[in-house]
Amino acid sequence: MKKTNKQINPGIKKDFPILKSGLVYLDSASTSQKSSFVIEGIKDFYETMNANTHRGIYDLSENASHAFEKSREKVAKFINANYEEIIFTRGCTEGLNIVANLLSETLQKGDEILISEMEHHSNLIPWQQMCKMRNLKLVVAKIDKNGNLDMADFKRKLNNKTKIVSLSHSSNVLGTINPIKEISKIIRTNESKNKSKIYFVVDGAQFVAHTKLDVKKIDADFYSFSGHKMFAPTGIGILYGKAHLLQKLRPLYYGGGMINEVSFNDFTFAEIPSKFEAGTQNISGAIALGYAIDYMNEIGINNIQKYLQNLTDYAFKELNKIKGLKIYGPKKRCPLISFTIEGVHSHDIAEILNRDKIAVRAGHHCCMPLMKVLNVDSLTRVSFHIYNDKKDVDRLIEGLRKVNKVFEQK
Repeated sequence: MKKTNKQINPGIKKDFPILKSGLVYLDSASTSQKSSFVIEGIKDFYETMNANTHRGIYDLSENASHAFEKSREKVAKFINANYEEIIFTRGCTEGLNIVANLLSETLQKGDEILISEMEHHSNLIPWQQMCKMRNLKLVVAKIDKNGNLDMADFKRKLNNKTKIVSLSHSSNVLGTINPIKEISKIIRTNESKNKSKIYFVVDGAQFVAHTKLDVKKIDADFYSFSGHKMFAPTGIGILYGKAHLLQKLRPLYYGGGMINEVSFNDFTFAEIPSKFEAGTQNISGAIALGYAIDYMNEIGINNIQKYLQNLTDYAFKELNKIKGLKIYGPKKRCPLISFTIEGVHSHDIAEILNRDKIAVRAGHHCCMPLMKVLNVDSLTRVSFHIYNDKKDVDRLIEGLRKVNKVFEQK
């Protein structure tokens, strides 16, 4: 199997076959491109060990089961969790929906769920609908003028009725990196003061792909993220949950694989994490996620973070030189930048850039309530990963100057 690069250099683009055409791909916050290392890993699975896991005693099944569980071990080590605390899901969205359903039985009428104005629909709608179904109250903490979480407002709204706090680790629109460790301490202090459990849930979709995560240090009860933003295929994700909570909560899905003993009258649960993985899983996706983690480890997550921070800083500086362009969110951010250009719709910006093979995101970014808070209809977003470089940013800047020229003529 192909070896990975050990450092980020101009040649790393060659690891990503889709970029051979000269595409400048600036939409990694939506989904990352896949390295040939991961692609070959998926191909290897289907050619050499394609079988269902934990069901056969023949070699193919045992090999697939071993590779599947080995990937779980890699994920656990990558985020400093325990092996049994890693649940495979279809993605971050499913993970958040699973948590919402798991916790629904623990809540009573009048309990409150606290989120923020910057949340993706995936971390809004599940809680919104739970509140409607169970007569709960959804409370929304504000963001400040710079796009950071308003900590004073958050503290005011955290009270003895708060039973769940669910926040994004990084905003997919503003790039804001929330101080999750600090927030966790505030939650635990409130929890101790009121002698009432508060479940802390984190949407990590925009964080894990480029920044070191230690779930033990941040002390979140649940943490959800997707594989497809970190070089793995779509349709695979991770839900981390503290073992003692997973052991006492009922799963969302029932069927084969999550049972121990079954009769026509009842059944007993399998041990975690199998308890939460009913049916045939996305085996190739899970194994490919392990390959993606191998790839990231070979480069080094700290090297990835530093590289992308420098590239984002460069893009931030260059974008500010474009006439009529306004950037949203704080200067300290994850590797994405959302902006408007005065007098130009985001879809027009994206279309004109696309003519020069520059791919960016345009629209409401699955954050319609946030758009209203920002008083905009839509934004253009650029987001980066290790296959991007300053030349890509320069092509973006050149493309945006063309956008301005087109609309100046009109």
